[in-house]
Amino acid sequence: MNSSQRLPKAVLMDMDGTLVDTEPYWIAAEYAIAERFGATWSEEQAMELVGNALIESARLVKVGMGLPHEPEEIVEMLLDGVVEQVEQEVPWRPGARELLLDLVEQGVPCALVTMSYARFVGPILEQLPEGTFKVIVTGDMVRNGKPHPEPYLTAAAALGVAAEDTIAVEDSNTGARSAEAAGCTVLVVENHVPVAPGERRIFRDTLEGLTYADLAAL
Repeated sequence: MNSSQRLPKAVLMDMDGTLVDTEPYWIAAEYAIAERFGATWSEEQAMELVGNALIESARLVKVGMGLPHEPEEIVEMLLDGVVEQVEQEVPWRPGARELLLDLVEQGVPCALVTMSYARFVGPILEQLPEGTFKVIVTGDMVRNGKPHPEPYLTAAAALGVAAEDTIAVEDSNTGARSAEAAGCTVLVVENHVPVAPGERRIFRDTLEGLTYADLAAL
């Protein structure tokens, strides 16, 4: 999507690792579970979870740590850990809030498309002006999480636009695959994991200084 094409009708934003650098919070929660139950965990295993649907991450934790708990129980343990951290401090990525405010000022509808659950998203949204996101899609709202296209298709449909007319902003392979499969143009801002190139993917080092005009020119 570039200036010779129609302007994006909406922007769909990932959260963890894209808007907020909360991946270290999730990793800390994983290690806390391992310590609590006398299991082992590694940085490599933690990186495999980045961008996944939360229930899928919980399944990987269950297998990787050899836990007897059901994945749903592990999800709640992970959430307990990260919610406690995010209530103390929201680690915004450089330029994230400024871009969101510019999109609001320009009247561009935005959706949050995250695999985190609602109770983790709440404290983060409290730091943004009301109505920043017209639509919020969380991991506990969809049947199929990323990399399935359902989260992005759900967000686009709720905004009343075609996914092909939107730009998604992502930081992970899993998220980029989800957005790409939905038909979005994908702006990738890598963070903790490298992201593979793709036909509909455009890469940028940071959100800092980015405006709607820049997105419209992609």
